[in-house]
Amino acid sequence: MSPTLVPTLSTNPGDTPIYRQIYDRFLAAIAQGNLQPGDRIPSARALAKELGVARGTVELAYSLLHAEGYVQPQGQAGTVITPGLLATSVGKTPPVEHTALSTGPTAPALLPFQMGIPALDAFPRKIWARLGARQLRATQTVDLSYPPVNGLPALRTAIAAHLQVARGIHCSPAQVFITAGYRESVSLIIQTLLKTSDQVWTENPCYPPTRELLQHAGLTDIPLSADAQGMDIAKGLTLAPDAKAAIVTPAHQSPLSVTLSLPRRQSLLEWAEQQQSWIIEDDYDGEYRYISRPLPALKSLDRHGRVLYAGTFSKVLFPGIRLAYLVVPEALVSRFDAMSRILGNGSPALTQSIVSAFITEGHFARHIQRMRKLYGERRTATAAGLAKVLGKAMRIDPQPGGMHLIARLADRHSDTELAQRLRDNGLYAHALSRWFSGATHESGLLLGFTNIRSQDEAEELGQKIRTLL
Repeated sequence: MSPTLVPTLSTNPGDTPIYRQIYDRFLAAIAQGNLQPGDRIPSARALAKELGVARGTVELAYSLLHAEGYVQPQGQAGTVITPGLLATSVGKTPPVEHTALSTGPTAPALLPFQMGIPALDAFPRKIWARLGARQLRATQTVDLSYPPVNGLPALRTAIAAHLQVARGIHCSPAQVFITAGYRESVSLIIQTLLKTSDQVWTENPCYPPTRELLQHAGLTDIPLSADAQGMDIAKGLTLAPDAKAAIVTPAHQSPLSVTLSLPRRQSLLEWAEQQQSWIIEDDYDGEYRYISRPLPALKSLDRHGRVLYAGTFSKVLFPGIRLAYLVVPEALVSRFDAMSRILGNGSPALTQSIVSAFITEGHFARHIQRMRKLYGERRTATAAGLAKVLGKAMRIDPQPGGMHLIARLADRHSDTELAQRLRDNGLYAHALSRWFSGATHESGLLLGFTNIRSQDEAEELGQKIRTLL
């Protein structure tokens, strides 16, 4: 039933008759698109019971709607909004206060160069569908209840086993907490370990939502510049040695894709141990390195329980899965368990079951291997195609891994202006300068390459960029 019909009807003697109020509400719902042609409306008896009015009152409103052609009786199928009715043909209706649904940026599901999107055309959908069907057939009554807020034990066990082999992280399933994404993982850490006004080191540039989360929580962001060796730890020791946490992307600095050097990793771990501070390792795409094997995670070097490791399935499977995980030090398990019971809702059990089977049956490891090879090829093809067309107008930075390219602009072009122009013309790009904090920033475009299938496609897209420069 349309929510526009639910509010209490006015029964004051001087107000519009009740049947007319019901009639007006139906017209408003049709005009605003809340009721579409062919939609079934409630029976007179059901609506009268819900609104607390006499059945004859509703029937009078329905007869008026029918007489004017807005609804049609369909026998046993009930009464429906007249098929083919145009909302613009609905007469003038009283204004209805409403709040528009927030849908975020309006954009198609996938645009060329869109970042953070794995190669959706290469995802093993048949395997996924088979696993999903099997999980549905095996569903028991208990599976229909609320899922554990910390995640299904089977998935937590599968993740712990995978991380030990693939990322060098030794952890028990109890240390793994399932979340709905990076933002939820960071929010859980903030609520559990930090308090208002605490200082937190961040990379500069860094993933913009990271700073938004810190600011929203009332934390003080300490941006530390990133160079060829990653975050400048020495600068952090000078500016804010008493900071309570540091958020880093050591495998591929986001967005520069440089790797945090071993000396700086050691310096960061030493600082955390001495200050009893925390390190939040965001390993969003650490599996994708093309010049050598993926590097071990920073967490694998942690000997004092100071690193919290955040991983996600959005970058290796597909974003719509909305599934991530957080590995906490063993000494913090009880604290995170208590906080997750307060804040967590639990991710859908069916999705977790499918992912668990996907990992334990070896599909996950094989998928990552295939994507590593495919991304290496697409990265090379995209860089070559853009370089061929754009020439000196853009320079593609050499990067050891990741899922996007950085295109440096010549001739002092504004990256924010160009990025907006690309989006207005059906292409996607992030302006590098928007990822920086403070007056100092670099200019460039961040371009995802994972869904660019060939050099010819890259050249065609490069031609579009050239016309917009």
